[in-house]
Amino acid sequence: MISDRRTLLTGILAAGATLALPQRLLAATGTPLPAPPAYTPPAITQAERERRIEEARRRMRAAGISALLIEPGSSLIYFTGIEWHRSERLTCAVIPANGDIAIVMPFFEEPSIRLSLAIPAEVRIWNEDEDPLVTVAGILKDRKAAAGPIAIEETMRYFAVDGLKKALPNAAIVSGAGVVRGCRMHKSPAEIALMRHATDITIAAYRWLVPQVAPGMKASAVSSMMDAATRAMGGSPEFSMVLVDAAAALPHGVREDQTIGENSLVLMDCGCTVEGYQSDVSRTFVVGRPSDHQRQVWDQVHRGQQVAFAAAKIGAAAASVDDAVRRFYEGLGYGPGYRLPGLSHRTGHGIGLDGHEPVNLVHGETQVLEPGMCFSDEPGLYLPGQFGVRLEDCFHMTEAGPAWFSQPPESLERPV
Repeated sequence: MISDRRTLLTGILAAGATLALPQRLLAATGTPLPAPPAYTPPAITQAERERRIEEARRRMRAAGISALLIEPGSSLIYFTGIEWHRSERLTCAVIPANGDIAIVMPFFEEPSIRLSLAIPAEVRIWNEDEDPLVTVAGILKDRKAAAGPIAIEETMRYFAVDGLKKALPNAAIVSGAGVVRGCRMHKSPAEIALMRHATDITIAAYRWLVPQVAPGMKASAVSSMMDAATRAMGGSPEFSMVLVDAAAALPHGVREDQTIGENSLVLMDCGCTVEGYQSDVSRTFVVGRPSDHQRQVWDQVHRGQQVAFAAAKIGAAAASVDDAVRRFYEGLGYGPGYRLPGLSHRTGHGIGLDGHEPVNLVHGETQVLEPGMCFSDEPGLYLPGQFGVRLEDCFHMTEAGPAWFSQPPESLERPV
């Protein structure tokens, strides 16, 4: 029997009421939105960013690279603090192996871009009738880095690379992935604290939300509730995917806005950011009474998470984690490999400033696990046309082995 409070809430949400107004949600549920956590970890300091730059320089010198170029995005935030968008007007950082860092930006955008610049750096502007890559080339010449090799952060766009080749036709252009990944894969204690805080917010939002999910609700309404709870605690929602019954067998869902029914299985995949650092947590639960089959698969995935966690050992190849899970699932009759029914995606991905970043826990990945690396652990099982179960918690590698950001759920009856 659905309570009167749930009936009222279901009516409001089914009618499409926005949860941008938490007061309406409060009135419907009688359950206050969660309070912000008592502790907020400090932001990344200038000193930490400068240490990151020095580490990048160390890696460049070891690889014989003269400079590194980075466009706006998470890597630019990582090294400089600059939060800016990409457009046809180039903004970039030039990090030489020896010499001062420089930021290239459009003249009229300079005041805005400077607002998030978190380190000392030379700023060189260019006007609308000028070629910004000529400005970049000038910086490289001043730093005696123009002969190269010049490394390019892996997401930098072709037009910028092509323009640099024209401005410095004799310079060797190489990939900067090894330098940037080498820095970003190993999280500092401050980064791990921010990721833990983001995860704490996501878990608290789940604990507030799940008891209120009821038959008749739309998936979009449940997603909006999750976002409202996340914002109430100071997190910035990144995604809140809600999949119901057969749609849960599709790892990234469907376009249709599903309706939760009696005894529906619900798979949620949600995350937020704190100071740019991400959480990523999936939970699967049943709104009502689970079937024996649903319970069996949930228990198998719960065990699969533990198999992955146990396999994550310092010095082991990242592939070994994925391989251990697949051996376990194949022993249960799933697969083999990536075949369905079974685990059709990698066991986990790197996480930090990006929700998905190198390296991955996937078959064939030779990168060894080292302290400071952070991963998701999400060995879902998907049964096409029936349902899917995914439990996802992230962990970071310590000298002693893996440590959870969030503890996996205890049981299908206690899914959060």
